[in-house]
Amino acid sequence: MRNIPALLIICLLFLGCGKAENVVPRVPVNVKIVKTDPRYTSLSAPGGFAYVAGAGVAGIIIYRQVDGSYTAYDRCSSYQPEKLCAITVDDTGFTATDPCSGSKFSLSDGSPVKAPATKYLRSYIVNTTQFEIFVSN
Repeated sequence: MRNIPALLIICLLFLGCGKAENVVPRVPVNVKIVKTDPRYTSLSAPGGFAYVAGAGVAGIIIYRQVDGSYTAYDRCSSYQPEKLCAITVDDTGFTATDPCSGSKFSLSDGSPVKAPATKYLRSYIVNTTQFEIFVSN
């Protein structure tokens, strides 16, 4: 009888340690860009954005908020991330679309604004100086 509670606890631990599904993988990110680089001039205005290839899972979007701050998101859609569909910024500049599912995400906070996505985009930490933007996790 003493072994039953211990056996129950061990079973629960094994069941609770399953792999998280449908999550954008965590990968190391450490990007530095120079604000005066011509590839990033669009970041000088609120609502501007830039793609950074070769970082994150499917690249990174850096977005300039209306208040002048920056946010950064992985381009890998949070809907069926195993497909590695890279979101693209819409013509409005306020949302981004997953070309595989049609899901839309707000660039102000990474939230899903159109189904079937229900999870936020993976966001990264952004620090800035007068001349540089640093993106990391």
